[in-house]
Amino acid sequence: MHQMTITSLKTQYSEQAIEIVERKGIGHPDTICDALAEELSRNLCRFYLEHFGLVMHHNVDKALLWGGSSRPKFGGGDVVEPIEIFLAGRATCEYKGIKVPLQEMVMQSCTNWLQSNFHILDVNRNVKLHSLIRPGSVDLIELYLRQQETGIALANDTSCGVGYAPLSELERVALQIEKHLNSETVKSAHPEIGEDIKVMGVRKKDTFDITIACAFVDKYIADKNDYITKKAQLIKLAKQAAKKESDKQIIITANTADDVEKESLYLTVTGTSAESGDDGEVGRGNRVNGLITPYRPMNMEAAAGKNPVTHVGKLYNIVAQQITEELVNELNGIREAYCYLVSRIGNPINAPQVVDIKLCMQAGISTDTVKTRVEEVVDEKLSNIYKIRNELIAGAICVY
Repeated sequence: MHQMTITSLKTQYSEQAIEIVERKGIGHPDTICDALAEELSRNLCRFYLEHFGLVMHHNVDKALLWGGSSRPKFGGGDVVEPIEIFLAGRATCEYKGIKVPLQEMVMQSCTNWLQSNFHILDVNRNVKLHSLIRPGSVDLIELYLRQQETGIALANDTSCGVGYAPLSELERVALQIEKHLNSETVKSAHPEIGEDIKVMGVRKKDTFDITIACAFVDKYIADKNDYITKKAQLIKLAKQAAKKESDKQIIITANTADDVEKESLYLTVTGTSAESGDDGEVGRGNRVNGLITPYRPMNMEAAAGKNPVTHVGKLYNIVAQQITEELVNELNGIREAYCYLVSRIGNPINAPQVVDIKLCMQAGISTDTVKTRVEEVVDEKLSNIYKIRNELIAGAICVY
């Protein structure tokens, strides 16, 4: 049985004078790496379940994007050297005489995701994929199979997970802006907006200062005046999205490194800086709640690509988030909740060695009044942690 502590916080996060949050959009090189690693894990899980009846040991959470080289220009440029993506990790390659077509799965999985999420990128011409997946260690495979015999999933790492709720206004604004700008509706009406969109939000007391970096697609930009017009339209779209989440004063700027007179502008051929300006890695971007929040608790686990059955580096971050959301949504006296979990390798994943809950309560309400229900929620979520597997495989939970 896990040890649980419940303590009270005096101030709510939103009462701080300064807040910072970042969202790396779907076309950012780091997010691309997270997405491809997670997509490969999901496809491996489906193959394992179909052919073996169980999800086999794998962790394909190492990916590197090596940026290419391009020559963007008004009206359309070209990619000189392709983006190269290397997927590495460990996976069960054979079981009971059946071989897993890893190379083919890597190629198909990555190609399908890239084609589905980019409206301009020519995957066949502009991307080169490399599969560097090898078999896992015997010890970890045996640990993995042991849980099949007992029916109890055993942690394959000693790690921690953290979560918090609710999201602040600024956090919701950052998410809303990126998701709106990368929506199918906006892309159809404004194909000049690429998928590589990064949103940096700063709150100073009650003022939101949002900086957007957006990779514009050169073929849809006629000249520098057209660029200026379309950047202004981008800012307008972002403000409309932000206003859905907050009525605070919101200042939005975009592509602030532009030098219009010298025509040094954020133009790309493909809609992502990966074509020439930036490289990427799994784990360097958004946490499991889709945000980078330096003023909030975070850990360095790269959730994307880790197996969804026994890897606590993935599962504990997700279940910690679920615990805090349930507490805040269900119990009116809780203004804010934080959850910290620590596993121990070889122990059941539903029995962490530490559960630390921190609560910011409404004035006049003690944590003692909710203690019993908090313990019940934690026990319920941990006992059902195995359900996360199916949600991850189905794509119902996003970890980036």
